[in-house]
Amino acid sequence: MASHSLSSSRSSNSSWTPKQNKMFEKALAEFDQDTPERWINIAKAVGGKSAEEVKQHYEILVRDVKEIESGRYPYPYPSGSSN
Repeated sequence: MASHSLSSSRSSNSSWTPKQNKMFEKALAEFDQDTPERWINIAKAVGGKSAEEVKQHYEILVRDVKEIESGRYPYPYPSGSSN
């Protein structure tokens, strides 16, 4: 099957720590798509990841968001939520 599921993309990214993910999110906000050497700058901000790794991580994130928005996967409500 050529499809890349949400769960398999998450497991393939398990080497990202919560701290690295937070740094990644902050760096994405700081270095937008028009930033020269965007992926290099984001990799430096994250630490321990190459430019190619952060670019792949971003592509998986975008794909996962599209899957959720398309309705293929339920939106993950916070625990304790009545939704």
